[in-house]
Amino acid sequence: MILGVHPYIILDGKAKEAVKFYENALDAENLGVQTYRDLPENPEFPLSDEMKDLVVHANLRVGKNTFLMLSDTFPDQPYQLGTQVTIALMVNDVEKSKEVFEKLQDGGEVILPLGETPWSPSYGQVKDKFGIIWQISTLVE
Repeated sequence: MILGVHPYIILDGKAKEAVKFYENALDAENLGVQTYRDLPENPEFPLSDEMKDLVVHANLRVGKNTFLMLSDTFPDQPYQLGTQVTIALMVNDVEKSKEVFEKLQDGGEVILPLGETPWSPSYGQVKDKFGIIWQISTLVE
């Protein structure tokens, strides 16, 4: 089942600052911040200590049922104006996330294949045929 659709802000190295700003400005509850340091090392993508301190995923609760998610641009990837806000789609089981991901990629392109992350057993990114970037994330309770 789809649990919700939430805005996801992509920043150019300022996600930690933005988390503190939105916590204060929106009376948001910080539900967690993970950095690239929290990910397993990947020899194909070596990261400097500075890059490891960038935010890979942050989640704020705004009000009762709204979430604002943030991250920094993937290290060494260009920051593209127009792609700062994407859509995070929260799903409650892995099979449903696969189904939705496959449907959204019809006529579009996979940015990041579905895979396990520190915050989700099934997470991936896809740009649909309209140019909208979707971040599919499975939350298993």
